[in-house]
Amino acid sequence: MSKAQRSDSQQRILALDTSTTSLAVAVMDEGKVIHEISELGERNHSIRILSIVEEVLKASGTMTSEVKGIAVGIGPGSYTGTRIAVTAAKTLAWAWNIPVVGISSLYSLAYGGYSHGVNTCEVKEGMDHVHWVIPLMDARRGQVYTALFTSSDGNIPDRLEPDAIRLMEQWVDELVDRLGTTPEQKKPRYVWIVGDVNLHKEVAERLRVHLGDALHIVSYDLEARFVGMLGEQRFNKGEMDDMHSLVPNYTQLTEAETNLLRKL
Repeated sequence: MSKAQRSDSQQRILALDTSTTSLAVAVMDEGKVIHEISELGERNHSIRILSIVEEVLKASGTMTSEVKGIAVGIGPGSYTGTRIAVTAAKTLAWAWNIPVVGISSLYSLAYGGYSHGVNTCEVKEGMDHVHWVIPLMDARRGQVYTALFTSSDGNIPDRLEPDAIRLMEQWVDELVDRLGTTPEQKKPRYVWIVGDVNLHKEVAERLRVHLGDALHIVSYDLEARFVGMLGEQRFNKGEMDDMHSLVPNYTQLTEAETNLLRKL
């Protein structure tokens, strides 16, 4: 490894997420992406994750002793997929004796989709106004994993509603009601629906009656850099999670658990 590749920083963190079809891994240093890999293909997450981590560390010139923390997406999302990243993060944190923080995958999706949308849609005017960000992950049967965030000036979004699984049609009705009851000075100038939008675009378009051109629906695959930036924010506050009790956030019972409760 050349001297040019080596890092003198004491702030490098590893970020990873497997809650969606994207296997996302990145090495971050004080908010900057040193190297990042995103692979699509949910069935290969368990096979590929450790080799991708090794590849990202090597490409970024980062030795394991230079990694000061791990940020991991804890869902909601794919049951099996989310467990893969959380298990890998906990194992590496224990092996390297470093702290770990769990990050909402929906929060990362909202932050990344919003940033991507603002850049690709070239929305420059009105950036100082209120923006609402609504991340979507398909949860089948007309349901979505979703939440509500707000931002202005392109800053990291703040949470308005918790992560939950919701029927998409009811969620749109709730958003319409919220728009109607929000004070004028707090109403959004733009509303961004980001993430796994294709299956739910028709329902999401119902918001256009109330928003017109202020509505932006942006297809977006989660990137590890946004898990990393949210993780760095927590580390900078001195926060960390207990690696033994850190678990995925499924937001609902698994089918097996539902069937068991039904039998009981």
